[in-house]
Amino acid sequence: MYPAELVKPMREDLTNVGFNELHTPEDVKSALAKEGTTLVVVNSVCGCAAANARPGARMSLQNTKRPDHLVTVFAGVDKEAVDEARGHMVPFPPSSPSMALFKDGELVHMLERHHIEGRPAELIAENLMDAYNDHC
Repeated sequence: MYPAELVKPMREDLTNVGFNELHTPEDVKSALAKEGTTLVVVNSVCGCAAANARPGARMSLQNTKRPDHLVTVFAGVDKEAVDEARGHMVPFPPSSPSMALFKDGELVHMLERHHIEGRPAELIAENLMDAYNDHC
């Protein structure tokens, strides 16, 4: 588990643009039970989260179509919430960072770590915007 003071600015990277943090399995279940589209970002302390994932997620929100709900869980901090979120991302193996778009609780788009690591934030944002245009 990472100290709260270490992850605070990493959490705020997303919460400052409208993402709601999910801390428990119940929070995750409730978020995914909502109608409409929900983007789930599995946040992380790794460098690719800072350089690519979080900036890409933020940039993607500049699209005309956007998810109805924005939520995040933090790997290495809120273990049970992350496990619950990952359970809804099957058949994809657990990875962090990662991003999943759900529509009415059904997984419709997934970005795994290998889609994020080494790719510029702009490319990640473009990938997400294409998913928003298809599903939102």
